[in-house]
Amino acid sequence: MIAADLIISHARQIISCGGGAPRRGPRQAAVEVLRDGAIAACDGQIVYVGSSIDSQRAIAPLPGARLVDARDLSIVPGFVDPHTHAAFAGDRREELRKRLAGASYAEIAAAGGGIVSTVARTRAATEADLIAETRGRLDEMLACGTTTCEIKSGYGLSVESELKILRAIACLSREHPLDIVPTFLGAHEVPLEFRDRRDDYVELIVRDMIPSVAEAGLAEWCDVFCETGVFTANESVRILEAGQAAGLRARIHADELAPSGGSQVAAQVGARSADHLIFAPPDGIAAMASAGVTATLLPVAAFYLKLGRFAPARDFIAAGVPVALATDVNPGGGFSPSMPFAMTLACFGMNLTFEEALVAATINAAWSIDRSERVGSLEPGKQMDAVLVKGDAINLIRVGAPAIAGVIKRGTCVAGSLEPLRRV
Repeated sequence: MIAADLIISHARQIISCGGGAPRRGPRQAAVEVLRDGAIAACDGQIVYVGSSIDSQRAIAPLPGARLVDARDLSIVPGFVDPHTHAAFAGDRREELRKRLAGASYAEIAAAGGGIVSTVARTRAATEADLIAETRGRLDEMLACGTTTCEIKSGYGLSVESELKILRAIACLSREHPLDIVPTFLGAHEVPLEFRDRRDDYVELIVRDMIPSVAEAGLAEWCDVFCETGVFTANESVRILEAGQAAGLRARIHADELAPSGGSQVAAQVGARSADHLIFAPPDGIAAMASAGVTATLLPVAAFYLKLGRFAPARDFIAAGVPVALATDVNPGGGFSPSMPFAMTLACFGMNLTFEEALVAATINAAWSIDRSERVGSLEPGKQMDAVLVKGDAINLIRVGAPAIAGVIKRGTCVAGSLEPLRRV
């Protein structure tokens, strides 16, 4: 028999999202729903997923094991948020008021707002300040069911400040329940002091920032904001290839505000993920499909930036590109920490089915940050990261309803509760 220290049985639904990653095309919607199911874990690792009846013969509860009757609950994998800017200092909600009054993203940036305003506050913050502010955001994400996330730097835009942000992320990765994947984003914007010599800033990134980050071992990924007025396609290729040469894998902000060439760059450099993609052209989508690039879509950002459109998710699925979802938590347009809200917008703004959105928020999101062997689905051998949902799993997209009953990370309840519960 299988030893277990956590046994959840009689679940209304278990949607494991298992069966390999990434899921493309029709497979993105092909999930199985197990009714009256059970899931068991030992030392934070899943050891059984199957019927409750069979679990009684297959599982041996260890002394002190927690037993949970989940007959009114559904269980899905813990959400994976593969694109966030959660590490920053300061507050830009005044910009939200301006946007609601009609100001555009570009107008706000031209007036001294946007990324550069957060850069000034983040540069002035201490490492301890950044850790404290970011921890609160991670707590919010955890309460919304996120158990693994990516966090980018990018609000320092100098060697010293970028390293400070990445050190803060590393500290939180050790201390916070969430698993955190670090990304270097020195190419987030051209800082004010380099606006009349942008080539020098690209040189700084390539020759100083990337080697310093790689030597310190503070990031796994290198990202670039490839957009008109930010970094060109050619600059993006140079930066990402320099990152790859230093051992940092490539991902890219692409085609968010207009067709920027970012989707083609992603294919050219073999990026694991291209993100945003609101204006991705057909040839960019085709290139991503051929190169095996994930489309990480951020409908929350499109919603709060009032862009008037969402990424063409159905075109990506039709082309065989795996689709992932993320919140884009950030101070200027990622105002929601909720992956269920991202799923809701994906369903009603990008015409995904609930099943496609769930896969995008779990196993495909895990694939996009190279964590699918560990998280993103409920399968034996993976971490016991799960979200318990009141009623059917589709209740996750009832915005404002308290749908999440509990969040489990490595077999421990870290948000909500696991009642009714007893020990043996």
